[in-house]
Amino acid sequence: MDTNVNIREAAQTIDALITPSLLLDRGRLERNIQRLAGHARKLGVVLRPHMKTAKSIDVARHVFPREPGPITVSTIAEAEYFAGHGFRDITYAVGMSPASAVRAMELCRRTGADVKLLLDSVEQAEALVGVREATGVTPSVFIELDCDDHRGGLKPDDPKLLDVANRVVAAGAYLVGVLAHAGESYGLSTPDALVKAAEDERSATVRAAETLRAHGHACPIVSLGSTPTAHFAENLEGVTELRAGVYMFFDLVQHGVGVCAIDDIAISVLATVIGAKPEKGWVLVDAGWMALSRDRGTANQQIDQGYGVVCDEKGRVLEDVIVGQASQEHGILAIRAGSGKSMPDLPLGARVRILPNHACAMAAQHRFYSVVNGDSPRIEAHWERIRGW
Repeated sequence: MDTNVNIREAAQTIDALITPSLLLDRGRLERNIQRLAGHARKLGVVLRPHMKTAKSIDVARHVFPREPGPITVSTIAEAEYFAGHGFRDITYAVGMSPASAVRAMELCRRTGADVKLLLDSVEQAEALVGVREATGVTPSVFIELDCDDHRGGLKPDDPKLLDVANRVVAAGAYLVGVLAHAGESYGLSTPDALVKAAEDERSATVRAAETLRAHGHACPIVSLGSTPTAHFAENLEGVTELRAGVYMFFDLVQHGVGVCAIDDIAISVLATVIGAKPEKGWVLVDAGWMALSRDRGTANQQIDQGYGVVCDEKGRVLEDVIVGQASQEHGILAIRAGSGKSMPDLPLGARVRILPNHACAMAAQHRFYSVVNGDSPRIEAHWERIRGW
């Protein structure tokens, strides 16, 4: 039995939590969810949220308050978890391996879910024959597109696009469409650049779909999205669905890109002051990289936020105080280099909230959320998170 988990789940206020603990601000979460849902409605596309950040049925129920809707996942474990809670329209947005495809199709057979796979090579398409024979389920497949040299996928004008599509059909699978992710948008920081990235993503994806249709493939789904381009898209003509994930929580990287304000960031780690080195200007807390993650995603942005921005116990930002260094279970709070500010009084036992560089990575360190609302110390609920692969 995990005694610490039981104590945390019994806590009624944040003062009673064992630190470090992951907090989720319900008001900010709901505001972020509604913001992108409204934008998708305005653009006339289906929103297929990516659950890789939240990994929680309770968060999903805030996205879909009436009934389960279409979702994206990044692990088969997530697909299994959400299918177990009634979700049936699931896109597994990581390039398939034969083993992951078999596992996904077995899930479809057990639950009736439609788990769509992703591939970008003839070899993967040929593996679908074995997947279908092993499970008795006909796979539904997206071809992954590379719209900005960020990761995997085929360029829209790559001749292999048609080779892969033809081989998917020859393998007896359903080619349901094309899927793109504008990951390079995370490196941008101006509205004009983000609008252009969104249009480039749209143009590339639609062009690939048109090529496939011209050669006899129906390509009913045209799917794209990253959190920056999803929010800055002005026109999604030819696109059927929009994907994003970290938008539910936001983080300091998204703030640096220009997608959100600090006050939009919905998760933080509650930590306790455990010491100080006044001669160095340091305050030590009990949250190191095991609680915050090693992600240093703001290091290449205009403002380097260290391992996270520090707030007081109520969530108010302590100006220019960041986690400057982190070891496994220690965080060192310091004043940002070049600032004229002084370290605020943070005595032994004081509580602080640390905002994430990367919400997905921070949340992944924890088993559940303690749900709060604004600066209230009351814990409204404890929400589980799925972990593993």
